[in-house]
Amino acid sequence: MGESLVERFRLEGFEVDWCRSAAEAARQLESRRYRVVVSDIRLPDRNGGDLFLELMERLPSLPPFLFMTAFGSIDRAVELLKAGAADYVTKPFDTDVLVAKAKGLAQEYGVAGGCADTLGVSAAMRRITETLPRLARHASALLITGESGAGKEHVAQLFHCLSVGKEAPFVTVNCAAIPESLMEAELFGYEKGAFTGAVKARRGYFEQAHGGTLFLDEIGDMPLAMQAKLLRVLQEHKSGRLGGETRQYIDFRLVCATHRDLKRMVEQGEFREDLYYRIHVIHVRIPPLRERPEDIRWFVRHFVEEFNRAHPQERRRLDPRTEQALMSYPWPGNVRELKHAVERACILSPGPLLGAEAFFGDGMDGQADADLPSPPLAEYLMACERDYLQVALQRHGWHMTHTAEAMGITRKTLWEKMRRLGIQAREEG
Repeated sequence: MGESLVERFRLEGFEVDWCRSAAEAARQLESRRYRVVVSDIRLPDRNGGDLFLELMERLPSLPPFLFMTAFGSIDRAVELLKAGAADYVTKPFDTDVLVAKAKGLAQEYGVAGGCADTLGVSAAMRRITETLPRLARHASALLITGESGAGKEHVAQLFHCLSVGKEAPFVTVNCAAIPESLMEAELFGYEKGAFTGAVKARRGYFEQAHGGTLFLDEIGDMPLAMQAKLLRVLQEHKSGRLGGETRQYIDFRLVCATHRDLKRMVEQGEFREDLYYRIHVIHVRIPPLRERPEDIRWFVRHFVEEFNRAHPQERRRLDPRTEQALMSYPWPGNVRELKHAVERACILSPGPLLGAEAFFGDGMDGQADADLPSPPLAEYLMACERDYLQVALQRHGWHMTHTAEAMGITRKTLWEKMRRLGIQAREEG
């Protein structure tokens, strides 16, 4: 069936390499980059699952594996899932289901124009991911709000990539970190001799952002006097250096971010009302991590894979026993805190398996026990199935018929699974 699958994937827009043995696949994966691997369990020269486990240990980065099998037991499938495999289908399977799974995995793993195109798997973050391309086509200014560490800069970078491309300049300015006495010089730049210490001319952040995006982080901390000057630049798209006699045209997209309530600051006279309405044309709120626990598991696996790519000789994998503890922790520092916790766990863990003690050994308020019992197999499989169904439903806009068709099941079966797993139906659209 290899020939027919190659033809189908090419019709779907994939570039496909067909490897007829495990040895050939290993050579290809060592020399080329792929966004998804569709592999049989039973290969002519060895077991496909064994090949996957070997490559996990040997290669710094491995694309998601989607296994096809008529021979593997559920225990073998769970073993591969725990080791890091993405998914599997059982023969005989519907080719549409296989293609839909491969597309989903390729989208989550791959990059679009050099930009990471997935911000998370929760419904809230998927809505933002789906909305940003439309905003990037039309909006010249974007306001992003959310708690510290929630991922505001990542959203800004994705907006930048989608609007002007990764190669265009992306200039980040932390308004809270620049002293008020230096902010004007930093933003506008200066000519040689403009003030004591200006031994040579310097381009300001506005000039540096020409043709790209200016990201003003923590704009709520910008002094009022500087806000008036910023408003003038936004209205005229012209900027002049300190000590200079001319002003030049600058073309840039503006993204502002803050964890503060700008509307309340306007009411209290701490933020200019005219600037507020100038940057508040399009507003994106990033919910804190505690409001989207589905993303915790996704981020943890992503950060562990980042560590594995950087340290291929010290590969780590997450103990399934710790997932519930990680998802129940409130993470007041949001994604930033979670990333640091994963880095610390990967560094301090004495072995490849990341247990709860690696995350909660110290400084985490004792939220987890190092001796957490292993969850029953049925419970673990149910959690995996719940995650898979939620991602599939979100990918198809909670359209029951389309989701069921993509999964190769009936609409009735999908309803029954959702009811059994406690997934509440939402409005289709």
